[in-house]
Amino acid sequence: MSQNRAARGRSSHISKPDERPPAPWGNAPLAELAILAGIICLAIGIFGSHETLIGVGVGLAAVGGMEVAIREHFAGYRSHTTLLAGFVFVVVVGVLFYAAGLVLAYALPIGAVCFAVAFYLARRAFQRASGGLSFRIGGMRG
Repeated sequence: MSQNRAARGRSSHISKPDERPPAPWGNAPLAELAILAGIICLAIGIFGSHETLIGVGVGLAAVGGMEVAIREHFAGYRSHTTLLAGFVFVVVVGVLFYAAGLVLAYALPIGAVCFAVAFYLARRAFQRASGGLSFRIGGMRG
């Protein structure tokens, strides 16, 4: 009887496989607030013709969305492999083109190689976190 109680006590700290992984900062909706702030900045930037606010809005919304995608992916909750690899592609091409001044014809293939490597690594990470699943969409498992 005491073993059942001990087992229930241990399992209460482990989240169910179908539960969204908790944020490291608790119940504060920081990702959602970042996305909301991004949408507001984006709307003000578009309607007020402020290019800087458009960039800030896109950046804030992207940070909020990527945080949720990273947390869900590496917890094995949902696979966001293509999104994460696409983010790597955009960052690599952006840095090579804008910061390094590389011609776009050279930056794109380098970004594609980085996408392929990131895709493979993200897929493997999700498989480890999910117990061997290669993808997970809602109730579907594969």
